[in-house]
Amino acid sequence: MITVNNLTKKYSSSTVLNLDNLIINKGESFGLVGNNGAGKTTFFRLILDLIKASSGNVTSKNINVAGNEDWKHYTGSYLDEAFLIEFLTAEEYFDFIGKLHNMSKGDIAEFLNLYADFFNEEILGQKKYIRDFSKGNQKKIGIVAAMMGNPEIIILDEPFTNLDPSSQIRLKRILKELKAKYDLTLLISSHDLNHVTEVCERIVVLEKGLVVHDLQTNENTLKLLENYFAV
Repeated sequence: MITVNNLTKKYSSSTVLNLDNLIINKGESFGLVGNNGAGKTTFFRLILDLIKASSGNVTSKNINVAGNEDWKHYTGSYLDEAFLIEFLTAEEYFDFIGKLHNMSKGDIAEFLNLYADFFNEEILGQKKYIRDFSKGNQKKIGIVAAMMGNPEIIILDEPFTNLDPSSQIRLKRILKELKAKYDLTLLISSHDLNHVTEVCERIVVLEKGLVVHDLQTNENTLKLLENYFAV
């Protein structure tokens, strides 16, 4: 589904990402972990063609993401608040994203109703701009918007950060249900080892831009990761 070929990203003389070959298969839930500066967000930004690679490329369904728009139609993503339009209300933003996916107002309302528990009566009907929501509620808006249009791929950077415990549990349930129902390809980066091992069936550990572990999740994975990062 997503293939990385000799991908590097350099800033001046510093190499922040250096991946030889990496394949993320269709329907795979892929977790990316690493300390700050490991290259996680850089990798996601390269997959989404938000920054230019120094060398190599990323293909999605055999489409080179650099300079091509076709992959965007089946890819949903939320990395940070820059993905939002802060001067819109939540309803206006969902309406905008829905229209990009040719969804009617009825379609949008039906879709948002699916996430009523996740919103917890804190998002819709608040009559305030996105910039005035808490960081956690901004994240909820961005994550749900990324799911609009039935994407085949969803990419989320630190989705559990700033969410309260109830919302974290609800989000894990949502992601696992979507994965099971639609054979979704899911890419998640997280500092929370518990959450990522619970949601993802494969975990890749980055260290200074390099893959140091590529693991299939099992009952020992969490302990292995904890031991690695405890050193």
